Amino acid sequence: MAQARGVNSIRFNQDQSCFCVAMDSGVRIFNVEPLMEKGHLDAEQVGSVGLVEMLNRSNLVAIVGGGSNPKFPDVSVLIWDDAREGKDKLVLEFTFPKPVLSVRMRPDKLVVVLQTRIYVFSFPHNPTKLFEFDTRDNPKGICDLCPSLEKALLVFPGHKCGSLQLVDLGVARPGTSRAPALVGAHQSEVGCVALSPSGTVVASASRRGTLIRLFCTQSRARLLELRRGTDPATVHCLSFSPDSSFLCAVSDKGTGHVFALRDTRLNRRSALARVGKVGPVLGPYVESQWSLATFSLPAEAAAVCAFGRSGRSPSSVVAVCADGTFHKHVFSPDGNCNREAFDVFLDICDDDDF
Repeated sequence: MAQARGVNSIRFNQDQSCFCVAMDSGVRIFNVEPLMEKGHLDAEQVGSVGLVEMLNRSNLVAIVGGGSNPKFPDVSVLIWDDAREGKDKLVLEFTFPKPVLSVRMRPDKLVVVLQTRIYVFSFPHNPTKLFEFDTRDNPKGICDLCPSLEKALLVFPGHKCGSLQLVDLGVARPGTSRAPALVGAHQSEVGCVALSPSGTVVASASRRGTLIRLFCTQSRARLLELRRGTDPATVHCLSFSPDSSFLCAVSDKGTGHVFALRDTRLNRRSALARVGKVGPVLGPYVESQWSLATFSLPAEAAAVCAFGRSGRSPSSVVAVCADGTFHKHVFSPDGNCNREAFDVFLDICDDDDF
């Protein structure tokens, strides 16, 4: 995700109210609504940073070194606690045999993803390794961790090409073997995954990025198939609305898509669907559900997306791009989608340290 402005990665926190930016100049953390910088860690403190993950809106931040001038190695996850008195705010360090590709946190678990292995720790008090999973080659560190305390569900690419592995960390016991819950999601490699806030639904896109499929995490049955487009694309992010009634997807095509999940009649269908029988080749294409609304983003910049939290319904979607731009669009049930806000978040200043 590295860009000219030194952005190495961007992540929303678990309730999508903040986002954190790992940069060559350190870490910056922003509130979404209203858009404002909440704090930063400069390069003197943490060096250049490759990955950063917040724990809700707390003072705990996970950092992995990276970028142009790292102070810490990319094989370590460092937990920074701003509430700690004094200058030494580094409270925990986890070191691994190979580079860390992604980190996920919730109030009771820390998940660390390497290229072929995933580690799960109890967290943050008396951290202990609970689980260790061997995985299919996973160079993007793809995984998601349900934020709900009622369902400690973890999803990552399964051993079979195109499959997803689901693990309920609340039911599994360390040191015991259980048959993995596998979902055959795609014919090609998995490119992106997301769990709904309650953990009842998982969404995935393949590396082709044309289709997005949703599955029930309990029964593993397919619930929906959504079409992003016809040309291959890299899906950067999938994100559920807080009430799981909508899904947003952003890709390297410079377009964001909003799909209706609860009332799927809102999604667009192909005009050919009204013609009737069209044969086995065009059938799946014609029957696809296309996005309710679309919006434009810089095609050259990787992006992450989330739904706005103001108002009674998730009628707005936010995208944060690695070129330093912030986009907010408002959509309506009839498919209209208009940009409500645009800003360059990297130009917003806050003199206070995090």
